[in-house]
Amino acid sequence: MSSAPPSYKGHRYPEEIISHCVWLYFRFPLSFREVEELMLERGVLVSHETVRRWCAEFGQAYANSLRRRRPRPGAKWHLDEVFVKINGELKYLWRAVDADGNVLDILVQGRRDKASARGFFRKLLRNTCSVPRVIVTDKLRSYGAAHREVMPSVEHRSHNGLNNRAENSHQPTRQRERAMKGFRSVGGAQQFLAAFSGISPHFRPRRHLMTAAHYRTEMTTRFAIWDQITGVAGLPAAA
Repeated sequence: MSSAPPSYKGHRYPEEIISHCVWLYFRFPLSFREVEELMLERGVLVSHETVRRWCAEFGQAYANSLRRRRPRPGAKWHLDEVFVKINGELKYLWRAVDADGNVLDILVQGRRDKASARGFFRKLLRNTCSVPRVIVTDKLRSYGAAHREVMPSVEHRSHNGLNNRAENSHQPTRQRERAMKGFRSVGGAQQFLAAFSGISPHFRPRRHLMTAAHYRTEMTTRFAIWDQITGVAGLPAAA
């Protein structure tokens, strides 16, 4: 599915520099200042505040374009919630992935009761525009109550041992949470994680299932897609 790249009108720096900074920040556990330093080593003078603004302005747009290019999610969805500490308070990050490990949606909320699960279910169905055949969750009772209300026709499997797919999907988030020394606000966490969950998995194929040659071919394809959605593809080559 094609989608037009975002507009860079009014920006002094070219598309390839903006998209590269955004890629560095969301792909690796780097701070804005570390991205600034990496760009300085390449002879590009850009401040960490400018990198922050680019990530806020373009990160979600890039993530949305990548999601639109993915195939429709599979029939089995795995849902899980994990606590995150935001400004010293415990909040909950809800996450849904399909059978291939693709992140379908995330939501940061203050509770994990029936109302919270119901809100996440509705957001998930609305954003994916599809309904699964099976959902797999842990034994949190909020899932069962919300499932009966929002999607009663969908099979619900509740078992702690069946949900490793969703639990493993939390690991990159934990890595970034440590690198960022926690999140400062619920809104900031939601904004970052929504873009991060769309961009980071694009560059994390299941390498353990690939040969080295297959992995390089797959990554070349994924970088080409990145260039297309950011508008870098088709730019005239530098002299």
